Amino acid sequence: MKTPSRELKRGDCLAPINPALLEDPLDFIHEEHLREREICAQLDALAGAEAPDRGTAETILEFLRDELPLHLADEEEDLFPLLLRRCQPEDEIDRAIARLTSDHRHADDDTPRVIADLEQLSTGESALSEETRSGFARFAAHARRHLILENAIILPFARLRLTARDIETLRLRMMQRRGLDRLKDKTDAD
Repeated sequence: MKTPSRELKRGDCLAPINPALLEDPLDFIHEEHLREREICAQLDALAGAEAPDRGTAETILEFLRDELPLHLADEEEDLFPLLLRRCQPEDEIDRAIARLTSDHRHADDDTPRVIADLEQLSTGESALSEETRSGFARFAAHARRHLILENAIILPFARLRLTARDIETLRLRMMQRRGLDRLKDKTDAD
């Protein structure tokens, strides 16, 4: 029996997302957005702290290294192409997707610097300079603006326009990207 994803609870949004939420990939993406928003809040707190917490830096690092690349791939390789195929010209989804793809390039450019600064902080090698604090705050603000566009436009259009088959394709691709398809196949064989 499948567990409806709406019945699964997130908690504090600091732990990685429960893979069972992939039953509904759009709910999973929404939860990723909630997690990213919490990571932004943590990054802001780190930037403003007199004595930054190494554990917080490590949590943010894990997200930026392990989860964010998967999320960006989910959108660029699967969700955005599906929306471009299904949306109507009057939806003007191509404009929103072009903006989001540009934002992803911005993240690609900025994330390595943020990761390097967090790595130094997490190992106790450095205190935060004003430049680093400012960089953390800019990164978080940019990510929040990006999330607003995704939550206000992309996810509602995805729920409106994607077919059941599109949703299943998205779910399978997201599972493959995370190596969960092999686990599912093994469980099904048992």
